[in-house]
Amino acid sequence: MDKATLTMIENLHKNTGKTLEQWIEIVTKEGFEKHGEIIKFLKENHDFTHGFANLVAHKAKNSDAGSAENTNDLIIAQYKGKEHFKPIYDKLISEIMAYGNDIEIAPKNTYVSLRRKKQFAILNPATKTRFEIGINLKGQEPTGKLEAEKPNSMCSHKIKIENISEIDSETLNWIKTAYENAK
Repeated sequence: MDKATLTMIENLHKNTGKTLEQWIEIVTKEGFEKHGEIIKFLKENHDFTHGFANLVAHKAKNSDAGSAENTNDLIIAQYKGKEHFKPIYDKLISEIMAYGNDIEIAPKNTYVSLRRKKQFAILNPATKTRFEIGINLKGQEPTGKLEAEKPNSMCSHKIKIENISEIDSETLNWIKTAYENAK
């Protein structure tokens, strides 16, 4: 398990007085089918932040990279039926990995989290017609391709792209700025 996840698990216990295992037991007893149901329950009924709710939801559903036997399987599953977006993912990863050797690629069930000291971007084949790049740039006004994300999302902004030609200098500069801020 990576250091950032271990720190979150420790902070979960400090902040709530309950361990991760206790929270998993609580949400399991509720019988939720979907990841989002767990997040909503924890945020609305237990005042969780999105990050902690997401951690518990992933661990309860065994859908995080740490629970997967092979993280590459998570990436393959993300692009099932959306194979046309895999070249976009590959190009973005190639460009982003050139920023530095301190980047952690953390696949989840539906997206890939990119972290340095903290998460700076998410790569997500959101629908069959739209790929989304979530970016953490708190305080940045949306401009150009950069759109504000919904409040309490895992990222502050997003860029929507439909084909590989839209990966341009503007897109890469926004991601690099988020990377540089995540130290």
